[in-house]
Amino acid sequence: MRFADQRALLVQDLARSGITDERVLAAFAKVPREVYVLPQYRDYAYRNQPLPIDLGQTISQPLMIAIMLEHLELKDTDTVLEIGTGSGYQSALLAELAQTVCTIERLEPLSLRAQGLLKEQAYKNIHFRIGDGAQGWQKAYPPFKEFNKIIVSAAATDIPAGVRKQLAVDGIMVVPVGSGYYQILNKVTRTAEGFSTSQHGGCTFVPLIST
Repeated sequence: MRFADQRALLVQDLARSGITDERVLAAFAKVPREVYVLPQYRDYAYRNQPLPIDLGQTISQPLMIAIMLEHLELKDTDTVLEIGTGSGYQSALLAELAQTVCTIERLEPLSLRAQGLLKEQAYKNIHFRIGDGAQGWQKAYPPFKEFNKIIVSAAATDIPAGVRKQLAVDGIMVVPVGSGYYQILNKVTRTAEGFSTSQHGGCTFVPLIST
């Protein structure tokens, strides 16, 4: 079966699993996951499961990504901070849904590979940084100090303060919180009065490592 046909089936599966945001589903219909998986796993690109990438990391399960993106309530005017570039697949989805994406990866080989793939896919609204994502976006260009939306693609033992302070008023952050092999997906909303947090089920991510 062609990758395009497999992609369409994946989108149907996401919809059956409860994803209702039409913009999120359209992004999954457009972005070719096979580009971002390792060559030896391309035949499994559209299985709804995580897959290994280099350096002991993973490309997340499509359904888990879709759940996180739906909770972000993304708008096409948003500036988004992504902690954990990984394969670049989620970065591509975010780039379809938001105006600007700033993405941080601590592992240089992963970041460089993702940068190459995303440039080949002609994305021009993604900015990259190699460094400690738990500290937030610390780069002269672009000089963003706050973000409408933040997505953390690694498990934090607590909501990272360095990232949370960069969430704009009326912004939303989605972050898995916990340790070991099981975490809880947290949705953090910032208002003029402060922060509120809600929890949205279990998940499993690689740990967020801060230096």
